[in-house]
Amino acid sequence: MRDILREIQENLDAIEQKYNVKILLAVESGSRAWGFASPDSDYDVRFIYMHQPEEYLRIDAMKDVIEWQLNEILDINGWDIRKALLTFGKGNPNVMEWANFPIIYRKAVEWKPLKEAAMRYFSEKSALCHYYGTANSTLQGFLTGDMIRYKKYFYALRPLLCCRWIERYHTVPPMEFEKLMRLFEEPDEILTAKLHEGIRELLERKAETEEKDLNPQMPVIIDFIRSECARQKQISDAAPDDHRHDYTELNEAFRRLLKNGAKCT
Repeated sequence: MRDILREIQENLDAIEQKYNVKILLAVESGSRAWGFASPDSDYDVRFIYMHQPEEYLRIDAMKDVIEWQLNEILDINGWDIRKALLTFGKGNPNVMEWANFPIIYRKAVEWKPLKEAAMRYFSEKSALCHYYGTANSTLQGFLTGDMIRYKKYFYALRPLLCCRWIERYHTVPPMEFEKLMRLFEEPDEILTAKLHEGIRELLERKAETEEKDLNPQMPVIIDFIRSECARQKQISDAAPDDHRHDYTELNEAFRRLLKNGAKCT
């Protein structure tokens, strides 16, 4: 583990040197951060970076992503801060998750005010539609056969529990799957003790199996996924549009960042 962490840091240093950027935030965004990694899970590193301030005053468009590495162990890529803030402004749940993942590889002091502004753009409508869509596409694409990969269960379970979290608390759902399981502390006709027990059993099985292994369906899990997908489609379709449609606060945070001139390498 220590060697992998060192390798990640060395890669982040190399990115800063090669592109003359400063990494504002680098996090683990995959199953390791969610809390249901398999023995052979890779490391999904996502980062947000900034160029030198003067680079944002050019007339030709800059590339706004850095696709650094993708192999069986490391998946490393990042977004420019302007692209990230634009996406925050749309209430995009993917980038909201980057800002909240618990495993942080690097965080600059400039990131805190940016995150504070960005998180105020959370949209329940956007999040519900995103999480429902992710769960439903997983159900239709990977969970219809008699034999499935345990990993795919969680690509439907986690977003559906995120929907339930938003319904109950009206806040950004936690990244860690274990925290989402707190929903079962107040069980209802859907989040039952039987389902809770089934998910616990699934977590134990997944921790001991390879990601590519095929396993028999677990009825209590797939029944929940099917019924909850149907339920969340109705809820997400009916949710009112709560997007802010105003980038003023994000523009101000971006200007302050450039004015202060965070030093790149």
